[in-house]
Formats: sequence, structure tokens, C-alpha cells
Amino acid sequence: MVPDDLAGLRKLYLGFVSSRVILTANNLKIFDNLKKASSATEIAEKLNIDPRATEIVLDALTGIGLVSKSRTGRYRNAPVSNRYLVKGARLYQGDIIKHASTMWQNFSALDDVVSTGRPARRGFNHESFIMGMHNLTVLRTESLAKALGLKGIKTMLDLGGGPGTNAIAMAKKGVKSTVFDLPETINIAKKVARREGVKGIRFIAGDFHVDSIGSGYDLILLSQIFHAFSEEENIALLRKCKTAVNLKGKVVVQEFPISDNRTSPPHSALFSVNMLVGTERGRCYSPKEMKRWLAGTGFKNIGIKYLPETVLIMGERKE
Repeated sequence: MVPDDLAGLRKLYLGFVSSRVILTANNLKIFDNLKKASSATEIAEKLNIDPRATEIVLDALTGIGLVSKSRTGRYRNAPVSNRYLVKGARLYQGDIIKHASTMWQNFSALDDVVSTGRPARRGFNHESFIMGMHNLTVLRTESLAKALGLKGIKTMLDLGGGPGTNAIAMAKKGVKSTVFDLPETINIAKKVARREGVKGIRFIAGDFHVDSIGSGYDLILLSQIFHAFSEEENIALLRKCKTAVNLKGKVVVQEFPISDNRTSPPHSALFSVNMLVGTERGRCYSPKEMKRWLAGTGFKNIGIKYLPETVLIMGERKE
């Protein structure tokens, strides 16, 4: 009999097996083609992939609960796959899973990263990364708006806003919204806004470390930005925000929560490894650290609010 602690250890170190099967199935668009029952041969022919390999992967997907298999050997998506893994689904997550496939390449260099302290540069797909952020953020916009309380907020800046998902959600609630990000990201954000049928959003392309971010905002949102940069860079960004936000305006940071000793929850501790692999100086920061930064740059009435997956650190400009 395998001891429970060893069984748990095996689950941890073999977790990559099911992960890789899902990543590959997503990359090859297998889920897109399983809305209706099909044989492995039919799927292989349609996608121009190997029949034997297709059957084995479909059986594995069935084993982990993402696909079902009939007695006659026909496969179709499980409800969870139709809900999240088929292109065009309202809560589609395929873009962030595609980004995870790129992360796989860079995480495979973790031995070298830890040895040298330098990030990996094996692969990157900008569009899947940005659209992956949309996949994730669309699940959080309502809880964010509720936590912020939009009373008195007429103008907002989504700084480093990526696909503009939060700005789009705010615009739908009547807030005059601006998205600031790098030029190639702004091009993607404009496409998302058009697809969502939202007009009137202002887009500014630039580098927020060196370029002007504008002014006259009642709210500046920095969502999932700090973890990519150093403490010094983040403090400098907060100083820039303080001059850009209106008197009595809010600056709100949204990040993954992590304990003061930076070990829990496990997702956040592991996300810091993702930042080790992908950035020069980034990691997850605790709410206490970020609260200290806001206080040090002159913000007042600083509060911390926990959401289901993230934490908000909020401060007001009083002078």
C-alpha cells in the first residue's frame, strides 16, 4: 500500500502529465471539434493528426473528465469543456491555456533560471498572453466593480490594461474609461472593445515607466501589474499615478494575495516562480508591502479588500 504522503508527493511531481495533455489538446483545437460525437479517426482526419496518437489522447482526456466516450467509441466534450474550452464560448479559457503552453517552454528552463538568476526566453506569444488575460479578467469584473463602488467615479484609467476588459466593464456602467498599454497591446484591446460593442473608450499607447499617462482621473486601476516589476519600479509608478489622479481620487492595485512570509496560498507562491522565469525582478508582493508603498507615496485612507481570487489595495489622494 502506498503511504498517503507518498501518494500526495506523486500527485505533485506527476501533475505535468495531465497538464501537457490538456495543453496539447487545446493547441490542436481538439475541444473545438468535439461539440458533437466523433470517432478518433474522424477527429484525426479533420485535424490532420496521427490516428493512433489521437485515440490515446482522447482516452486520456476521457480519463481526466474533460471528454466522454460512448460504448461505440465515439467521443464528445464533457460539459466543462463545452463551457470553457470551445472557441466562442462566453467564458472561453482557451487563450490562457495557450499561454500556459508557452509558459511550459520557459518553465522547462527553470534549472538554468535558478542557477543563473536570469529569466528564460524560450517562447512567447503576445496575443495569446493578452487574450488569456481577458479570459481570466472577464470572470472578475463584476466583483471588482462591486468592491470599488463607482459612486462619484466619472473617469478611470486602466493602467497597463492589457485587453481592456476592466475598462470595458466600467464603460458599460457609464464611466468614461481610458486604457494605457504598449502599442501592440492597444491594438488587441481595440479589437476586444469592438467585439464587445463598446464605444467611447480612449486608448493611449506608450510605456508607463517613461511616458505620460495623462491626468484628470477619478480612479486609476493597476490590475496585475506590480508582480512583473521590482519594488523600486512599482513605487515610481505610484508616484506617477499620484500626479495623474484627481484630488480625492482613488488609486487601486489588484494582485494575487500572498502571505507576509510569501509561502501561501500555494498558487501565489508558485506564481512568483512564474515571475522568476519570465521577468528580471518580479514576484508576488504581500498586501502589507503594497500598503506601505501607497502610504510612502502620500496616499491616505489606505484599505485592503479581499476578493475571491485577488486582493485590492486602495488609497486616496488627499492633497
